[in-house]
Amino acid sequence: MKVYTKTGDKGATSLIGGKRVPKNHPRIEAYGTVDELMAFVALLRDQEIDASTKAFLAEVLDRLMSCASVLAADCDDCKVKIPLILDSDIALIEKEIDAMDSVLPPLASFVLPGGHQAVSLCHVARTICRRAERLAIGVAEHNAIPENLIIFINRLSDYFFVLSRKLAKDLNILQIPWKPRV
Repeated sequence: MKVYTKTGDKGATSLIGGKRVPKNHPRIEAYGTVDELMAFVALLRDQEIDASTKAFLAEVLDRLMSCASVLAADCDDCKVKIPLILDSDIALIEKEIDAMDSVLPPLASFVLPGGHQAVSLCHVARTICRRAERLAIGVAEHNAIPENLIIFINRLSDYFFVLSRKLAKDLNILQIPWKPRV
């Protein structure tokens, strides 16, 4: 399979199913943002973090590829099988959040991002994940998108926030609480 197809040079591309759309089409924006998120998750996974988190992030990358596939598919009867996000995928994220939360002190205020590259990358992933969620909701306004895909992306952004706190604890990084000037 060649990387270049010579079919998108004039600002259009094909969705799964063959429909041609402009490269700024909402579906392209949505799955492109998921792709961007995957690149940052991969960068986070490449940091000096514990092996179990690295393994879990590999699972996250797999599910994000499934999300991108669903968002890229515009066909009632696709010739290729489109992977799905399952309720068990959401439960797995929630289980991981709960496990991390159980070893963290209660959150008394918002915290400012930063302190270590891995912690900061969690916040980058969280914000891109929130954008992917907003874009997926936009696609779902006019297209049939499984509700659990949006729930998964929403829960995943929560995961990245809690992971930032866990990594800060693991790395002995002081998180700065936000103290609003009022």
